[in-house]
Amino acid sequence: MAKKFNTQEEHDAYVAERKKNKTIWGVIMASSLGTLIEWYDFYIFGSLAVVLATKFFPADNPTAAFLSTLATFAAGFVVRPFGALFFGRLGDIIGRKYTFLVTLLIMGFSTFLIGCVPEYETIGYAAPVLVLILRLLQGLALGGEYGGAATYVAEYSQPHRRGYWTSWIQTTATSGLFISLIVILVTKTSLSPEEFDSWGWRVPFWISILMVGVSYVIRRNMAESPLFAKAKKEGKTSKNPLKESFGNKFNFKFVLLALFGAVMGQGVIWYTGQFYSMSFMQKVMNIESAQVDTMMALALFVATPLFVLFGWLSDKIGRKPIMMIGMLLAIIAYRPIYKAMYNSVHIESKVVAKNGLTEKRTVKVHAKISTDSLITFHQEKVFTDGTVMKKDSIVHWAAAGPIIVNGKPEAPLIKTAITVNPDTRWLLIMLVFIQVVFVTMVYGPIAAFLVEMFPLKIRYTSMSLPYHIGNGVFGGLLPAVATYLVVSGKDAGHSEWYLEGLWYPIVVAGVCLIIGTLYLKTKNKSLEEDELVEETPAENPVV
Repeated sequence: MAKKFNTQEEHDAYVAERKKNKTIWGVIMASSLGTLIEWYDFYIFGSLAVVLATKFFPADNPTAAFLSTLATFAAGFVVRPFGALFFGRLGDIIGRKYTFLVTLLIMGFSTFLIGCVPEYETIGYAAPVLVLILRLLQGLALGGEYGGAATYVAEYSQPHRRGYWTSWIQTTATSGLFISLIVILVTKTSLSPEEFDSWGWRVPFWISILMVGVSYVIRRNMAESPLFAKAKKEGKTSKNPLKESFGNKFNFKFVLLALFGAVMGQGVIWYTGQFYSMSFMQKVMNIESAQVDTMMALALFVATPLFVLFGWLSDKIGRKPIMMIGMLLAIIAYRPIYKAMYNSVHIESKVVAKNGLTEKRTVKVHAKISTDSLITFHQEKVFTDGTVMKKDSIVHWAAAGPIIVNGKPEAPLIKTAITVNPDTRWLLIMLVFIQVVFVTMVYGPIAAFLVEMFPLKIRYTSMSLPYHIGNGVFGGLLPAVATYLVVSGKDAGHSEWYLEGLWYPIVVAGVCLIIGTLYLKTKNKSLEEDELVEETPAENPVV
């Protein structure tokens, strides 16, 4: 049925709104696709961290290799602020569109090349060095990508729907992780375990180059942000964005407030819910990696629409209340959630089924020392609740007997993989889902929050730095720091050692919650200010 109008003005307004919505959806699709692919490229490394630890680092100490892999993963986050400065400056001088075309290409080729690097056994320490260099390039590219995409979408959006439209960009990070998990699962199921371990793990890295090519073609045909194009035409763009962003004391105060009052806490909550939960299930709970990937993918799939919900809600009630409540809930709930996760797969409390114990021993020649052997003691337990545990203890045995280290036989290399029953699987999915809800609350409104804090002429630069310090440094270091705290707690004999890693996100988010609650305002701002004006926070609301 055709829509009826009382006046010509109503008709014209309706047509203009339809045209604007069609334009913004095109902008959303083009921006989101490229950003999603960049997140996929960036996260595929984290999703395969357990496998990569065995490929690019010495295999004689699995814990050290895994920590080294997490440190390399974190290195990509640490350099993101430098990418934010470099590409943010270009974005405020040259334009949003061309800057994130460059970041897309750098990210795509770096990811593809990680899949081409020979393993440690082939080229030695050159392997982790090459991977680290490529990981740093990924971090630099991502440092310039997010600010460009968020600014671009925000400057196209209607003011009263800015939180809603920019929240679609927020979904790309979780969607990128979700797609990386799906690609890994499909690759694993399409190949035998031996094929995946030998070369199949490289496939997800190689696939990215095809997705990047498609995204590049789409982005190349995009127009520049209308607000930036207008400012550039009028000669109102910044000649020195870095100086105006960080040399201006008034603006720099808002950079610091954005970091310590919002983004720092958002960063640690994001990576706790989407990465630490995954590594916790794999390395602390010893759940089989394919089952972890499935559970994570389901939780992320169900929770992703909530980014848009909370972005939309932030247009109604403000950005601050939603983000602060999300931080508070996370701080209160993390320890009970992770305690429930750990106890759900507590093998010591389970009963082995009748005829549920299988043991065998195999011997093979050592891959590097032909006179030595590797003896594997395999044990499989099936419990009455349907849980299955497979445990391999691998001993290096020389021609003269066991390998002696510090006067004692070398400790065996132990690999444990637990497959949980359906009830436990759904419980874990729910517990991860709850954590991702916290993520959607703090992350859904953050793009609109950041673009509204800074003037048009230095927006790309000013918003990118606090975002990438908060997420890249505080958030990106979380998996490595939390894992280290867990290992240290276990070595020290703490009764709840598995919860020690949570102190990092709880403390960081707690500090951010206090600062944000005290100093952030709740009113949403316009994007069209051209100059920095010295005003009091009460006259110039932050949010």
